[in-house]
Amino acid sequence: MRNPIRLLALIAALVFSGQLLAQQGNARGTIGESPYNVVRGWAKPFQDRGFSFGGNSGVWAESPERIIIAQRGETVLPYPIPNDFPGYAGSLGINVLRETSRRTWQNCLYTVNGSGEVQEIWSHLDYLCEGSEGPGPHRVRISPYDPERRIWLVNETFHQIYVFSNDGAELLATYGEKGVLGDDETHFGRPQDVAFLPDGRILIADGLDNHRVMIMDRGMNYLGEFGGYGDGPGQFNTIHAIGIGPEGRIFVLDRAGGEVNLFRTTDDPAVIEFEQSIGAPLTLPLDIIVNENDFWITDLGPLRFINFDFEGNIKYTWLVPRELPDGYLEVHTFSVDADRNLYGGDNQYGRTQKFVPKPGVDPELLIESPWVAR
Repeated sequence: MRNPIRLLALIAALVFSGQLLAQQGNARGTIGESPYNVVRGWAKPFQDRGFSFGGNSGVWAESPERIIIAQRGETVLPYPIPNDFPGYAGSLGINVLRETSRRTWQNCLYTVNGSGEVQEIWSHLDYLCEGSEGPGPHRVRISPYDPERRIWLVNETFHQIYVFSNDGAELLATYGEKGVLGDDETHFGRPQDVAFLPDGRILIADGLDNHRVMIMDRGMNYLGEFGGYGDGPGQFNTIHAIGIGPEGRIFVLDRAGGEVNLFRTTDDPAVIEFEQSIGAPLTLPLDIIVNENDFWITDLGPLRFINFDFEGNIKYTWLVPRELPDGYLEVHTFSVDADRNLYGGDNQYGRTQKFVPKPGVDPELLIESPWVAR
């Protein structure tokens, strides 16, 4: 007869292994602990009573003391509000992405300092999102090659892209026609992201309906496009983000396709060529930062940060907890400042959190600011 104690130990080990595999999903490569500590309670609420943050869809760390946040309006809270309410709707069991009836289009763009305290609220720009029956703002970016540091905001629902002065005071340009979906040279179909090449060209991830990346000159005049719907080489299901790397590399996240497609620039400014697909099978890749020799993405299911080299090999993975108070439902967007602090926007719990490097951590495990040509 088998030893019952050893049998119970074997069963317990199998159960634990199954739980671990369920948590890791299709995560591959070295899976380690997070190289960061969460700054608990970092984002300081500034809303009027009865409201909280909305879905934080776009985050851009311009510096350690200026973080620009685009949110999908604010969230109307249920009454009564608990006395110990920490300031974000997810703590009350509200999914701000799903519960759209609680969304109100106010305070869609604001900035905070390194302590998470609001510095600027650009409520005069809320009219650009008002009336939307969809998600609204999706990404906020700044070109590293723009001496004026103009701010770009992608509005998925209205098929538009806006450009503001760096202080948020002035709307400088609007691209696309409000509420008009199109696939020609001047219209978009639920655009998702914008990226900037060192030579001044601008790439538009015209991703959910048109499945293309548009190539524009520095004046936003159409030069060409690449991609198209499908599962073939260089095609997309839904483009969600773009990252630019050295030696002409362009990384395009295919959210529904579960992979990253790598392209290269050519001598023809209107032509960009497909090179390879990386990462499949990913579950739902959401955002990307490219560094000098590798890149990082966030993926959903399991929720994680993944580090790839440019050949597509996984270097490191760390899982993001879902449990509150420090957890996420999705890291929809992330940004890194010059001090290597990490900021992650949650589009469902409704907040942005700050991560600081752990003392003594291996610097190779930290995400750097996005690559810039020198």
